[in-house]
Amino acid sequence: MASDSARVDAWLWAVRVFTTRSAATAACRAGHVRVNGERAKAAQRVAPGDAVVVRGARARDLVVKVPLEKRVGAAVAAEAMLDLTPPPPPKEEAAAPIARDRGSGRPTKRDRRDLERLRGR
Repeated sequence: MASDSARVDAWLWAVRVFTTRSAATAACRAGHVRVNGERAKAAQRVAPGDAVVVRGARARDLVVKVPLEKRVGAAVAAEAMLDLTPPPPPKEEAAAPIARDRGSGRPTKRDRRDLERLRGR
């Protein structure tokens, strides 16, 4: 199952970074994958200790521990790589709107200004 090296596109698919191997290949062709700082072609081989950086909707910084060619379960995939990606920043809480009684009618000009001030307009 594990050999001394694997194709970078197959490895990215096997460790579940991409949902399909063709998506991993397309990312390599587009230049979104780097191995040890160099732009990677899909057929480039990766070995244990290689640093793989994937840029896209979510940037990932990975280190190859086990080169895999076949897709494996999530638990095995987590053991096959070292994920150095920093956690995403926490989402900001939305400000609570000004409470108005239901059926109290149209907001006054003061109410409207308060609402706009809270929304940052």
